[in-house]
Amino acid sequence: MNVLIRLGYEIEITCGQPTEVIALLDPHPDLAGNMVRSSGVQIEPSVPNRTYIDPYGNSCLRLTAPAGAMRLSRDSLVEVEGRPDQWDETAQECSVSDLPDEALGYLLASRYCETDLMMAQAWELFGNVAPGWTRVRAIFDYVNSHLTFGYEHARATRTAAEAWRERVGVCRDFAHLAITLCRCMNIPARYANGYLGDIGVAPNPAPMDFNAWCEIWLEDRWFTLDARHNEPRIGRVVIARGRDATDIPLIHSFGPHQLTMFRVWTDEAHEAGFPALQ
Repeated sequence: MNVLIRLGYEIEITCGQPTEVIALLDPHPDLAGNMVRSSGVQIEPSVPNRTYIDPYGNSCLRLTAPAGAMRLSRDSLVEVEGRPDQWDETAQECSVSDLPDEALGYLLASRYCETDLMMAQAWELFGNVAPGWTRVRAIFDYVNSHLTFGYEHARATRTAAEAWRERVGVCRDFAHLAITLCRCMNIPARYANGYLGDIGVAPNPAPMDFNAWCEIWLEDRWFTLDARHNEPRIGRVVIARGRDATDIPLIHSFGPHQLTMFRVWTDEAHEAGFPALQ
């Protein structure tokens, strides 16, 4: 059975001068057929804008933010599968020589995933663990227990090696560390972000936020795993995928900006109850 999810955002940034901006905030192009209803992107004040597809297949909004405040908002209803992330305890690793071209690049180091710094540690921890799903689960269990989550620990420049040393982080740090350890073990791993509501789990009283998780290549496909929550979840809606957070920033400005408003929502919904964004 599928579920309807109402999701969206209201974000305001302030720039001191006209500034080029790229934003990745809306569901991935793969989900275009899942869109039931949408307000479309609302931009205040209205400025010329366009979307393009980046090398990773993500939809990017491009515009020039004026000096002063600019607000971006969108309210959508999306239909997705109502079952949790699909795991397969029998899934096996591929030898590097058998990996498809699309997965091979996700073995390499990237801005926040320093495989060169973590290689020895990864093999010490997981070299004797049975390869395949067992090894992947061991990595995610380790990251989940090694790091302490807290919004107060957020730091945009923290790398996987730094998170491992500091033992704290937010969801992107959990993802970066798990990705790095998998890559060190020759398991392709990529970074994903998107919407994840409290569907099928106890409500979290913290304000809603975007989430980051991982996609791991085993056998012949990508599997979704989440080192922070560390269990299959219902209702993930992917925004973008890349090597790490560098490739898919929610908002990237080519000059300084201040975030002056941030609101995100992701809730199970019914089409009959879809009031306009307030």
